[in-house]
Amino acid sequence: MKIKKEVFGELNGEKVMRYVLTNSHQTRIAVLSLGGTLQEFVVVENGQEHPLTIGLKTLDDYLHNVFNISQSVGRVAGRIGGAQFVLDGQTYHVDMNEGNHSLHGGYHGFTKINYAGQVAQSDDAASVTLTHHVKASDDHYPGNLALKIKFTLNEKDQVSLEYGAQTDAPTLFNPTNHVYWNVTDGQQSLDHQWLQINSEKRVETAAEKLPTGKLLPVAKTAYDFNQPRTLTTALADLKTENGKAEFDDAYEVTPSLTVPVASVGDTGGQRRIDIYSDRNGLVIFTADPVDGANQDAQRYNSLATEAQTLPDAINHPGFGDITLRPDHPVTRHIMFDYHHLGE
Repeated sequence: MKIKKEVFGELNGEKVMRYVLTNSHQTRIAVLSLGGTLQEFVVVENGQEHPLTIGLKTLDDYLHNVFNISQSVGRVAGRIGGAQFVLDGQTYHVDMNEGNHSLHGGYHGFTKINYAGQVAQSDDAASVTLTHHVKASDDHYPGNLALKIKFTLNEKDQVSLEYGAQTDAPTLFNPTNHVYWNVTDGQQSLDHQWLQINSEKRVETAAEKLPTGKLLPVAKTAYDFNQPRTLTTALADLKTENGKAEFDDAYEVTPSLTVPVASVGDTGGQRRIDIYSDRNGLVIFTADPVDGANQDAQRYNSLATEAQTLPDAINHPGFGDITLRPDHPVTRHIMFDYHHLGE
């Protein structure tokens, strides 16, 4: 295993660091201290590099992009309806940064933090651990948060993400990485990328993409990914079925670190990523987060997957427990497992 640490840029007088972890197969990930960002996930097949995720080249690119590209989002991923919630009988108000709701932690969420980093390695794995003390006054959530985000690459070409936190007052914690996938050669479109999700139900949403609290069956609808389908086919079916032009939807999944909650791959049969999560939700989002003209024209080149507890869980009984309490630290796990299928 190899670890390289370099300065990626400077922000507000602080250095933004880039950590590159590489295994013996030359599979590598690059992690930025700003935003807990997975800037690169690159594999080598038959001597050729293949990026699997979408990343940006410069610090300035990240500062001027609103798509949270492969960044860590929190304290709470997704939307909180009305930007408010009740916890232990007390009503809390958080940043209303998307219409009438709070999205991805508000104006001062995890994407805005430049974390301290520490690297470590063993014979078969290398990791970088990012840490930060998030004050309640920083992001308007209750409780000061000791936050730890750990990225690990091992010799099996598996990338593990751990989101750990402890608090000094009851609060909410439902983070994820907003990773964007295009595993096809050239990453030009979604024509040759398929998706499979082990899920029978999706979250019903009302206006402004807010969950209603109800789960809908996906069988025999455009939302059914129980068998692998190309995203282009699924998008066409979606438009025919209900006129929608994008996926921005949450699926109920069975938490597991041994059975994938979802997989993505290329129709050429070269590579597949299995996604594992210890929580009950997977949000998918189709976009072109880099090219504004393509995004406006609904020509998408990537699929975001956000492994988390179902969105707005604090406001919907049965969606899952996202409370974090003093003396009960938690760690949430996500894992990406790469497989080279071609000769």
